[in-house]
Amino acid sequence: MDNSDRFFANRDCRFYPCHEGIEEMNCLFCYCPLYHLENCPGNPVFREKDGRMIKVCINCTFPHRAENYDAVIKRLKVRDEK
Repeated sequence: MDNSDRFFANRDCRFYPCHEGIEEMNCLFCYCPLYHLENCPGNPVFREKDGRMIKVCINCTFPHRAENYDAVIKRLKVRDEK
């Protein structure tokens, strides 16, 4: 896939690939913009740490899959409209 406004693969990053099992890693959402959502479309796990629940997304590849770009943008637009 070519780099564009919808996809960017930063193969020079020292953490690339940060998730396994993705043939074309989309780095546009390196830090997930959906992290703040309790019911995000990915597969996070919630764990207790120091008396509070934290969202652990280490096994989530949703924002890094090129085919999910539109879904991520749609979620962000819905949030902004509220």
